[in-house]
Amino acid sequence: MALISVIALLMALGVDRFLGEPPVRWHPVVWMGHYLGWAGRRLQRGARPSGEDYRSFWLGCLAWLGGAAMVWQAALALQALALALPMALAGLVLGFLLKPMLAWRMLRIEVLAVEAALAQSLVAGRERLSWLVSRDVSVLSEVGVRESAIESLAENLNDSVVAPLFWFVVLGLPGAALYRFANTADAMWGYRGTYRGQHWEWAGKWAARADDLFSWAPARLTAALLALAAGGLSWMALRAQARQTPSPNSGWPMAAMALALRVSLQKPGFYALNPGAAAPLAQHTAQAARLAARVVVCMALSSVAAVLALQEFV
Repeated sequence: MALISVIALLMALGVDRFLGEPPVRWHPVVWMGHYLGWAGRRLQRGARPSGEDYRSFWLGCLAWLGGAAMVWQAALALQALALALPMALAGLVLGFLLKPMLAWRMLRIEVLAVEAALAQSLVAGRERLSWLVSRDVSVLSEVGVRESAIESLAENLNDSVVAPLFWFVVLGLPGAALYRFANTADAMWGYRGTYRGQHWEWAGKWAARADDLFSWAPARLTAALLALAAGGLSWMALRAQARQTPSPNSGWPMAAMALALRVSLQKPGFYALNPGAAAPLAQHTAQAARLAARVVVCMALSSVAAVLALQEFV
């Protein structure tokens, strides 16, 4: 099983590097999004705009658990089918199944595309950034667009690479798939108050807390790997900066990236990471992408080592 997992890890990263994302119609994360969109529309029918709404909370909880159970069972069945094959083939098939749970190539391309668009015009940069983030980009300056892109790179380095590999090592394909479902649910439901006319304060509370739980360890691991890739950072300084964000997890990779680049990353009205440093320039986006690439390599090697080490204790 350990050798199969190693082959699967390397295969998934190789497919991501050379082939990228599968077609939308065959993408499991897109299917998860379709379910969450369908369930979310039904949750919103009775959601209250303000005040306690335990009915929406428990309905959101049940909808999340129902979707998670389907994802877990489907991934478990597919993993069992893959493991029934000869060893080398089992690893290759499992790697193809794991690939949609991570997306390093797409993340890198999209972040660098924001910088390329920003070089054309501020309007083009804002437009390209809107593909990456849910915040209002219409009021962002050139620095704000660049900061948002680098922050998105750091945060999604955890969400789209480190965390799926972490949970694959811990729980196999079902673990990676369940994490991806939790992260997608948080992205679609995990808003405070009213978002785009929908009331998620209570309906999305379970999804938000579930993602916090699944991302707790990987977020800190991502920060540690960024510190390693940068040649070492003060853990005390990193922890202090990470606590400046409202999220218990996303602040860790973002703070690590800010400290590693020696720039300030801010979301006005919410947080300022490494505030005494200068604002990022165009060169820092490329530097951030190189640092993130090192983290991907480090995570791949760490995952292989962890799989082999765990085999010794089984």
